[in-house]
Amino acid sequence: MTVRAHADAVLALLRAAPGSLTVHDGAVPTGGAPPYVLVYFGDDDPELPDSRALEGGSERFVLRVWAHSVGGNAAAARAVGERVRAALLDVVPTVVGRACFPIRREEGSPPQRDESTGTLVMDRVDVYRLESVPA
Repeated sequence: MTVRAHADAVLALLRAAPGSLTVHDGAVPTGGAPPYVLVYFGDDDPELPDSRALEGGSERFVLRVWAHSVGGNAAAARAVGERVRAALLDVVPTVVGRACFPIRREEGSPPQRDESTGTLVMDRVDVYRLESVPA
């Protein structure tokens, strides 16, 4: 449930972004046309000295968000990426039962060309990190 709760918090932030940012969770539906952001999630329970309780269990939870900002050209992909950044970077989301830290951007890549469907699509990938501990 922790993964889902954290992912739902990130999706809510993206869907609440000003304007009409189209957000897809894990897959683009048939006929989905750019611009949009496609997000994937991965979780981690790091074994850091400051994240382990005296009882020995991990308390810190990390959710990584791979945000594929997709547009019809490089400028459009960058524009979607900037909207994603504005929606996530430094925001402290609310997850029931957890104390969240500000969302951080870990890495990113420039837009990459994809013409495999016969139509040019540019995909820029940014990785964000959301961490939390029990409230």
